[in-house]
Amino acid sequence: MFLKKILYYLNPMNLFHRDENVGTSLRLMHGVNKISFLLFLICLAIMTVRWWMR
Repeated sequence: MFLKKILYYLNPMNLFHRDENVGTSLRLMHGVNKISFLLFLICLAIMTVRWWMR
């Protein structure tokens, strides 16, 4: 289930998907969560590359 949620966040089709049943606050919260998750993955990749180049 955890992997399924990660793959859902990484899917570009779901990145800008608009759910009509969700309020504005919840939609903004999900958007911020997606952005922070993608930034985390980018930083993790950069840290791994820097560690590998050492």
